[in-house]
Amino acid sequence: MRALSTAVAWGMAAASYRLSENTMTPGLKDTLVTLIGGGGFVGRYVAQDLLKAGARVRIAQRDPRDAWFLKPLGGLGQTQFVAADMTRPETVARAITGSDAVINLVGAFSGDLQMLHVSGPAHVAAAAKAEGVKAFIHISAIGADPESPSRYGRTKGEGEVAVRAAFPDAIIVRPSTVFGREDRFVNRFAGMIATASDMPLVHLLPVLRAKAKFQPLFVGDLAAAITTALGDPTQASNTFELGGPDQITMGNLIRWIARMVEREPDIVELPDIAGEAISLFGFLPGAPITRDQWLMLQKDAVASGTLPGLKDLGVTPTPLAAVAPAWLVRFRRHGRFARAAA
Repeated sequence: MRALSTAVAWGMAAASYRLSENTMTPGLKDTLVTLIGGGGFVGRYVAQDLLKAGARVRIAQRDPRDAWFLKPLGGLGQTQFVAADMTRPETVARAITGSDAVINLVGAFSGDLQMLHVSGPAHVAAAAKAEGVKAFIHISAIGADPESPSRYGRTKGEGEVAVRAAFPDAIIVRPSTVFGREDRFVNRFAGMIATASDMPLVHLLPVLRAKAKFQPLFVGDLAAAITTALGDPTQASNTFELGGPDQITMGNLIRWIARMVEREPDIVELPDIAGEAISLFGFLPGAPITRDQWLMLQKDAVASGTLPGLKDLGVTPTPLAAVAPAWLVRFRRHGRFARAAA
């Protein structure tokens, strides 16, 4: 029942997903592409694009049952599911056996980042090389830098180095903050705004690093870019920085979301000295921000402009305002019927 209900929900979400022309990427038909972490937020969109392109897709993750909702998206025999754990290299090697291409989608903001971002991807890349896989794509992040003060940025940077050492022709994809119906970015802020607005007496919503800039990237565009790069042998060994069409500050993003959900919290932009102090207690349960997240926010998550991006892959970026309102309505006080109830 869990798999069926999830499949139905994903099918409804997919109906609002703007498929790009890149879903018909030539050269991918009948190839076997293994997605490490393919049942996650980005993975499900990449899987959909690959299936549309005629590829066979193998979803590899710790519990394959969590990705069974992808079954209805492919034809008979087009999707495969296999258990794989980055902490156990032998399971990864088995998972990519016979693959034509491998895409590593695993990433996290907490936990054992050294394993998830560095040694794990290195194991995957080495196994892919040993298997004779033709193409390897590693999903990193804008801001990845071995010298980064944040643990996230540093391990992402070290991961790129480790992957290239094991698979020199690997394609590195550095997206900015990714948004979509199932994201934990726009939806998280919308939830915070709704909660603050419903509080009795005081509707206070403090904002940290209000001047920090983002370049929100639609998950569908990221999937299209990955699929296109995979189907073009000339892109081997390239590094891409992918950002959306708009740059927006944290403060303005919060205000925009508040307008979309028709809420009016009292937004207060805290000075950096306050944010710095709060981050020192980020290890406590329920803390609004961790120390590492604070360090990450010291650098804008925008493309540098010195590396190829969406344009070079023929993908037209989708503005946040073009798609997000369709799912943000659930955060209105009366949901989709907010205007009628007013």
